[in-house]
Amino acid sequence: MSDLVAIVYPSEAKAEEVRQRLFKLQKEYLITISDAVIAVKTEAGPIKLNQLVNTTAIGAASGSFWGLLIGVIFLNPLLGVALGAASGALGGALSDYGIDDTFMKDLSKSMQPGNAALFVLIKNMTPDKVLREIKDAGGTVLKTSLDDSKEQQLRDALAKTSTDPAAPKTNAA
Repeated sequence: MSDLVAIVYPSEAKAEEVRQRLFKLQKEYLITISDAVIAVKTEAGPIKLNQLVNTTAIGAASGSFWGLLIGVIFLNPLLGVALGAASGALGGALSDYGIDDTFMKDLSKSMQPGNAALFVLIKNMTPDKVLREIKDAGGTVLKTSLDDSKEQQLRDALAKTSTDPAAPKTNAA
């Protein structure tokens, strides 16, 4: 079973820094991440998602391959590639991988403009070592699926560095 953790940071750059730290920890086998998305609330108000995987591009690439293969069989490879890429891109755009986009956008509405939330879907981790690596980045826990004691440990670790006035603020929902 995977756990979801969403932490708000004052900027997209800070959220990206923490995401890169988590990827480094994953290379050290301290955490296994299924998905890691940064949601940014723009000054104009809409939520922008910075996803790891561009499903439209992947769909177009795989569709092109299969379209070429089928096109060669039916002696029209260019038409096959075009149809395959179009159908693959459409399928990729309609698919959702990892954390639900609508869920992230709805949850991120409570943030102040300019803030960014890092959503991480964690398969497993070594909590004490991971917390030690990310706690100095601060942040405010927006939502988790962790049990109460683990969530409180995370909140406490992040709160120690979030007492500065530049800490991100959220609108309480």
